[in-house]
Amino acid sequence: MNLIKKLGIIAIGAALMAGCTPKADTAQSTDTETTAADSSAAESAKAESTDSTEMKKIGVIQLVEHKSLDIIYNSFKDELKNLGYVDGENVKITFQNAQGDMSNITSIVQGFEGDKQDVVVGIATPVAQGAMSLTKTTPVVFSAVTDPIGAGILTDMNAPDKGMTGTSDAVQIDKIMDLALQITPDVKKVGFIYNPGEDNSVTNLGLLENYVKEKNLELETVSISTSADLQTAAASLFEKVDMIFVSNDNTVAEAMPILTSEAIKAKKPIYVGADSMVMDGGLATVGIDYTDLGKETAKMVDEILKGKSVNEIPVKVFKDDLFIYVNTDTAAALGIEIPENIKTDKKFVEIKSNN
Repeated sequence: MNLIKKLGIIAIGAALMAGCTPKADTAQSTDTETTAADSSAAESAKAESTDSTEMKKIGVIQLVEHKSLDIIYNSFKDELKNLGYVDGENVKITFQNAQGDMSNITSIVQGFEGDKQDVVVGIATPVAQGAMSLTKTTPVVFSAVTDPIGAGILTDMNAPDKGMTGTSDAVQIDKIMDLALQITPDVKKVGFIYNPGEDNSVTNLGLLENYVKEKNLELETVSISTSADLQTAAASLFEKVDMIFVSNDNTVAEAMPILTSEAIKAKKPIYVGADSMVMDGGLATVGIDYTDLGKETAKMVDEILKGKSVNEIPVKVFKDDLFIYVNTDTAAALGIEIPENIKTDKKFVEIKSNN
């Protein structure tokens, strides 16, 4: 009996040990998985920490969607990439379109202030003005601001003193109007459409007033507040003038094809302040390549991200290396022959509406 009892005890012990073996393996497997998960989480947290430290944040506010401003933004992004900034890898670019609404600009600015951007880019004068409150904590780089001093965003172009710098697209009123009188020498009455809420357009109106006075021309102006007003204003103005000039007014540019249509109906030319407006059917301009504006804006952002202070970066005014842009499709539709000396100029750029 003692032997039987001993054998029974041994059997029970063996069974218990056999029953425990899988549990021990399972426990070991679970511990391994937990360790791997913890390691993965730790690596992920470390990566996120590294990203938050290294990834710079660039906020971009564009006033409205139209060719000039779109060209600037696309060129800006391309140049940033050339400089080594890849969106989503080592930089986060947040683009916001204000849709031409100042209240939207205010909301976007407040959002960027809360998100703590490393630098904010404002495309067009109203955006630069709306972003002034950001300069207390965030450097701002503007683009396509015709008259930065007149707009009140700085007082010294060479040493910006209000927390922002950028690029200026000063419209060459005299050169554009000289070109207009070469192409259409019989012009006596000039029309001007603009939004008085845009300081850039008010500045250009003053320059145009000086020009027509010197040339003994008459000037008729019409103001609009939204692009929806453009068609009616243009139809009315074409009845009174020989040509219309529009500068780089964003409200007009937003609906430039409408203005082109009215010009062709009236068989009268429109001269404009930007190459993109020629692409949209304006007859001609003398001006810069807006791609260059975007590139220079990106270079300024690069300098700031590398530690340079805004007041050490002078405003870049684009007034040299100008091109003559002519839409030959519009010229044909208006029955206007472009003089040979213009077409053979080495700075002549032919634009077709379908391009």
